[in-house]
Amino acid sequence: MYDMNMQAENEKYIPVVVAGLRTVEEEEEFERAMKELESLCAACDLFVAGSITQSLPHPDNATWLGSGKAEELLCLVRGVEAEHVVCLGNLTPAQMKNLQRIIEVPVWDRTNLILEIFSERARTREARLQVESAYLQYMLPRLSGMWKHLGRQSGGSGSRANKGIGEKQIELDRRQISHRINELRKELKQIEKTREVQRKGRSRDGYPHVALVGYTNAGKSSLMNRLLDMCDKTSHSTENKKVFEKDMLFATLDTSVRKISIPGRKPFLLSDTVGFIESIPHDLIKAFRSTLAEVKYADVILIVMDSSDPHHAMHKRVTEDTLRDLDVSGIPRIFVYNKVDLRDKGLTSLNHPGGDHYYISANTGYGINDLLDALQTLFQSGSRMIEVRIPYADGNILDRIHREGEVLEESFEEDGTYIRAMCPADLAGCVMGIVGQD
Repeated sequence: MYDMNMQAENEKYIPVVVAGLRTVEEEEEFERAMKELESLCAACDLFVAGSITQSLPHPDNATWLGSGKAEELLCLVRGVEAEHVVCLGNLTPAQMKNLQRIIEVPVWDRTNLILEIFSERARTREARLQVESAYLQYMLPRLSGMWKHLGRQSGGSGSRANKGIGEKQIELDRRQISHRINELRKELKQIEKTREVQRKGRSRDGYPHVALVGYTNAGKSSLMNRLLDMCDKTSHSTENKKVFEKDMLFATLDTSVRKISIPGRKPFLLSDTVGFIESIPHDLIKAFRSTLAEVKYADVILIVMDSSDPHHAMHKRVTEDTLRDLDVSGIPRIFVYNKVDLRDKGLTSLNHPGGDHYYISANTGYGINDLLDALQTLFQSGSRMIEVRIPYADGNILDRIHREGEVLEESFEEDGTYIRAMCPADLAGCVMGIVGQD
């Protein structure tokens, strides 16, 4: 229940009431979902001033909650002076309108809340356009009721003359929203073409591509920043390349790609993608498909989980289901159990060379080298040994071997540079095709 003494320390937050409806879920699953809803509210600068729950075989067709519970919700909203009600679940437009009429404050469902978070966090032009597209698709069937303050009937004759002002306004809005959605699709297709050109450019550089995926707030951005801290700082500064990190759901939305150059290890590209969540709105999956496509072009996928979260097994399942929805298959995966410093120390003995799961702490650095060793092994699994003499005029080829391969022996001779190295199969084929030696 809302404590008025907490008002001062929560001044920047908007007071809301969360409402949960339990149907077929187990009690533990329902409680976990309610806690996650409260965390989503906090991520949207909403203060949970009160909560109400109900168990029904199925949602009420008219008001989602039962009519008696809806009246009880009205009393709670008035008692804590809440400005919104946030519902656990996805309400139909009719349910949302009817419930809002009873409790007299705006009603958000879970999808609406996630869209609000995304709209606040989007930074790049692509992310903003994707969020706007998802939001408009969400709002399109919910326009009825937005113009209830306007008359719904008017005089006159003809097939359209008897429509009220409100009905005419809804039709105008629908046309405008549909037109805007089409414009956004065209803009996003153009951005996708630009992203494809960027991918091809990175592919020509020959660096392996590693993608970070996982449930929101699992520590993907923290892991990327830890690896950037380990990079060779003599060649470039990593401070301005760090990504935003915070202990919060959906702290970052934009995909970031960074080059990881750690002394003594093969450089690679690392991409940090938007976090997943259970029952992510379908429109958001579609809207972010082009951004998440970075995962489809990866050589290795790191599925990051918060090992200190008792529900991390469920988070793993959600991540794998989302990857399946994105048609991502056939790419090597490593399961990374982050935040090991927050749970049992006995887990530190579970990192075995050659395994597909590693326990790490992006905060302390524990297990990071084990993970990097595993990545290096995967990078080399498709490598070939080359032994060639490269003319001095072909210095660009020599440069690629140094960047992408592992040089085992090198000497400068009269007619060129002799080099023996382990190289990725595609680079080895390219070198042998140009140099023609074995």
